Amino acid sequence: MDWKDKLDLLYDSNPELDRNDRFEEVKDVKKTGKQQLRIELDKRNGKPATIISGFEESDEELKELARALKIKCGSGGSARGGEILIQGDFRKKTADFLLETGYKVKKINFS
Repeated sequence: MDWKDKLDLLYDSNPELDRNDRFEEVKDVKKTGKQQLRIELDKRNGKPATIISGFEESDEELKELARALKIKCGSGGSARGGEILIQGDFRKKTADFLLETGYKVKKINFS
């Protein structure tokens, strides 16, 4: 019995698991709000970091937006305290993504 057979047994023994739902889809983060978010570049330990601040929604929505931004940029980051930090200089990508989703963007330190 190999690992695939064992996995099939797991799915057969638990009716709540669906074989087709192994990966979660990224939720569409369309917002109709008119919040103005600030995008700026900062140095953290000598490395560039894109910081998005001014978010006034719940922490759950903040984390959803941060997850979508991290996937869009292909980078790591964090979300806490009404602020999203994306590792690297992704000011242009984040500004474009936020404008597409309905946010107003105030660009700081853009060249």
